[in-house]
Amino acid sequence: MNTDLYQHRGPLAIITLDNPPVNSLGHALRQRLVTALAAAQADTRVCAIVLTGNAKVFCAGADVSEFGTPRQTAEPVLATVLSRVENCTKPVVAAIAGVALGGGLELALACHARVALESAKLGLPEVLLGLIPGSGGTQRLPRLVGLDTALALMMGGQAQTARQLIDSGLLDAVVSADLMEAACARAISLADELAVHRTALPRARDRQLDANTTQARLASERAKLTPRQQLQPAYAALLDALQAATLPLDQGLQRERELFLQLQAGTPSKALRHQFFAEREATKRPAKLQAEPRPVQTVAIVGAGTMGAGIAICALDAGLNVILLEQDAAALQRGQQRVTGHYQGRIAAGKMKAAVAASAEARLSPTTDWEQLSRADLVIEAVFEDLAVKQEVFKKIDAHARPGAVLATNTSYLDVDAIANVTRRPQDVLGLHFFSPANVMKLLEVVRGGQSAADVLATGMALGKTLKKLPVLCGNAFGFIGNRIYNAYRKQCEFMLEDGAWPEDVDAALQAFGFAMGPFAVADLSGLDIAWRMRKAQAATRDPRERYVAILDHLCEQGRLGRKTDAGYYSYVDGKKSKTTDAVVRDIITQASLQRGITRRELAAADIQRRALLAMVNEAAMLLSEGVASRASDIDVVLVQGYGFPRWEGGPVFWARQQDRAAMERDLQTLAAEAGHGFVLADLSALLN
Repeated sequence: MNTDLYQHRGPLAIITLDNPPVNSLGHALRQRLVTALAAAQADTRVCAIVLTGNAKVFCAGADVSEFGTPRQTAEPVLATVLSRVENCTKPVVAAIAGVALGGGLELALACHARVALESAKLGLPEVLLGLIPGSGGTQRLPRLVGLDTALALMMGGQAQTARQLIDSGLLDAVVSADLMEAACARAISLADELAVHRTALPRARDRQLDANTTQARLASERAKLTPRQQLQPAYAALLDALQAATLPLDQGLQRERELFLQLQAGTPSKALRHQFFAEREATKRPAKLQAEPRPVQTVAIVGAGTMGAGIAICALDAGLNVILLEQDAAALQRGQQRVTGHYQGRIAAGKMKAAVAASAEARLSPTTDWEQLSRADLVIEAVFEDLAVKQEVFKKIDAHARPGAVLATNTSYLDVDAIANVTRRPQDVLGLHFFSPANVMKLLEVVRGGQSAADVLATGMALGKTLKKLPVLCGNAFGFIGNRIYNAYRKQCEFMLEDGAWPEDVDAALQAFGFAMGPFAVADLSGLDIAWRMRKAQAATRDPRERYVAILDHLCEQGRLGRKTDAGYYSYVDGKKSKTTDAVVRDIITQASLQRGITRRELAAADIQRRALLAMVNEAAMLLSEGVASRASDIDVVLVQGYGFPRWEGGPVFWARQQDRAAMERDLQTLAAEAGHGFVLADLSALLN
């Protein structure tokens, strides 16, 4: 008998999941599990079985790379494995440490008992990939924990700790230490009950949900789906699958599987899986830029405004020491208050322990003394977005930062080389474009200057991971990746105002596509004066032949700067946005159309969406051909993570690859004609291949 598939621990068989790094349930592991279970069941020395992983992971679920390949459907499929576990005549106990997610939790649900460390994290995150659990999660979980807890675990896709689930009915025991001892004790106990009392093994399949109560609860949940959830079929499918949990288990499993396969073949799930892999790929640097990052423990931030304070919070949360530098005591006090106010707010909301906040604040060194920069391993400039101002700041940074320190500019649009070249060490300079609010947004554009050293770029990428950001490497060009594409998108939306749409038409159409906010609502939120200043700075170099929409300029001239003045594209009363634009805005837009000689026409929502998306696609192709983006998938990561592009649409590149190429190129030619001089038609070949 082949018993090397498990270890003996007295009368127990210990089967260890061993598919590094996360014990994903690929075909090889599924085959090994089936073989090991059969061997343990036939082994007369074994009275019970314990399934375990390692200290970091029990099992993180299915191997997503197998989806849509023959290996996914090769027997034993996961459903077969779980059936063998559930129908084993000897007790099977899951010993859970680390994470048990997706198929990993489904494996545990099929066991006869579950024991977990209190720190273990358990969840069914499939909805985040546009899917539902496909191997019994929607059927076994509600039978064990009830509908409310099951909904909480599946609808948000967020894992919970075993400590949080201690009273849910999911776990037989939650322990702070000695996991294997507790799991083995439970296995022996079940084996004794089976042998002495002939008690049936506890199985989720032997429980049932009340059909009427379940239907009413799910109807209530369906009515609460947000507009964005309604655009993603996985949420409705999840509720359908949970309704099937009122059926006998085998019928419920069949319905769950049907829904899972429908979702897996659909575009939203493909887009979400594309984004999942694109985010993994984005953190990888090209071979020629491979180098060891410089060590960073102390970060200096020059500028304690909203952005600088947000960056400081990121660094403090990551355990780094932070020097916060301002030009005068009053500005420094305001900046320090932004940081301490954040932590006090977290404590008051019950989201952070006072001791943790105190530790973070203790690592903050506010100062107006430039000499303090000599203590920093990395200096981040976060001052006003003006080239001359940043150059002056960098001259001071260069004079005071220690040799070998990495110098970073947090610029959104400006030329990193023009900033680096005012220093004596341009090789130590790079761009770190944080997104606002910096302590919330995950995206970080790491901008490669013309002379940035490989280890400096490695440091920028490593810092992003330390700060729990998603760092994306990009070249030094106007707006880098994100703002360059957003600028093209916003410009096309402004053209549509002159052509006949009102701001609310454009915003509504793009929200219907899946953007959290439309471009004009976003502009009001961020402040129209920001774009106005940039436009005025570029006025001297703007080609007069280019189509230029002056609507925003006229709004700003009338003091309509957005939410902060209670009027921009929209008007605001008590902070609430008007549903439509007012007569002042409509008159400005109508006059712009007349001056352009355009007869205004109604634009359908589908046309608005397509024009805006095509502008993004064209600019994305330009960025890829210019080498500003190293990979097409990086563009999708930036737009999804930083600009609200709907994740379930994958990003502008993924969207473009779903379109008919000939039709898209014809529409881009039309777009170019309407945009006029300065619109460059990109070659889509590299983007679409």
